[in-house]
Order: sequence, then C-alpha cells, then structure tokens
Amino acid sequence: YVGNWRDIRPETYRKFEAFQHPAPDYVGRIVFPIRDIAGRIVAFQGRHTADGRPKYKFTPPGAKLPLFPVVEFIQGSVILVEGIFDMINLHDKGLSNAICCFGTNNVDKDKLSILKMQNITGVDIIFDGDEAGQKAAENIKGLAEAIGLITRNVNLGQNIDPGSLGKQQVQNLRERLYESSIN
Repeated sequence: YVGNWRDIRPETYRKFEAFQHPAPDYVGRIVFPIRDIAGRIVAFQGRHTADGRPKYKFTPPGAKLPLFPVVEFIQGSVILVEGIFDMINLHDKGLSNAICCFGTNNVDKDKLSILKMQNITGVDIIFDGDEAGQKAAENIKGLAEAIGLITRNVNLGQNIDPGSLGKQQVQNLRERLYESSIN
C-alpha cells in the first residue's frame, strides 16, 4: 500500500509492510502482516478504509496476537496504544517506541514480561480517553507494575486517540512524555 490514508506517509506504510488484497473479505482494507518475536507472520489484520463492517478483520480468526511491532533495540520505555493505526500514526510522526496491543483485552502479564526481558523499563499507556479505554489502562497499569515496569497512564482527553493526532500534537505529546520521563 502506497497511499497516505489518515495522513500517514507511504514510507510508514511500507515500513509496516501494508498491502491491499483483492480477496472478497479484504476489498477496501489496508492489510498488515502481524509478526511474532521470532519474525514469523502469525496473523493479518485488515482495516476497512470506509464504513465497512467489521472495521477490523483478522486472519486467521482467533489468532493469538503479540504486542506489535516486536520491540527491537529500544531501551527505556515504550508507548502502549490500543490499535494499529494509533501506533502507526505515532511512528509516522516521530515516536518510534510506540507499540499496539490490538484492543484493551489483549494484554496480560506474559506479554508485558516479554517487554521486560527486552530491556524495557517503563510503559506509557495511551488508550482512548473514554471510560472503557481509561478503565482498561488502569488494569494494564496494575499488571505492568506487578512485574516491575514503571508505568504511567497518559490520558489525552475525552474523544481523543493517538491515531488522530497531527504532527504538532505528537510533538507536544513527546515533550509531555519526556519532561517527566520514566526512563
């Protein structure tokens, strides 16, 4: 995929191996291969670019999804967001330590422990500002702290998610995160 849907640069889509596919289930979707820590593709996620339902489609259904992308060569902290477009938008605008969990119910101690084994010391959780997102962020904060990760829940505000932030807003977020760094 070489477009700039949601104001994300084509090079960022290439970095995450985005493509489009003519299969009936994937028409109108941007598709991403999801790789595990060994680099193996464990699933594909297709995001509909219009109002198609479901909005997100995973193949195979029920695949066990890792945190994505796999953390490589990051020391210090990561930014954990809910969805792939939240993560890709942050990467596109300069925050390359963002990872996504594919939904608030896809995080457990095992996945967080892998981060710790990869020399991650902290997690900034930036979920949607709605009640459900903030409740999930607090639950994940507790899991992360239980395994020794320094954790912050960063609330962007009601109806604001990381996938909709523009370049200047991401720059402001970067300054906010690193003024009171958890590294």
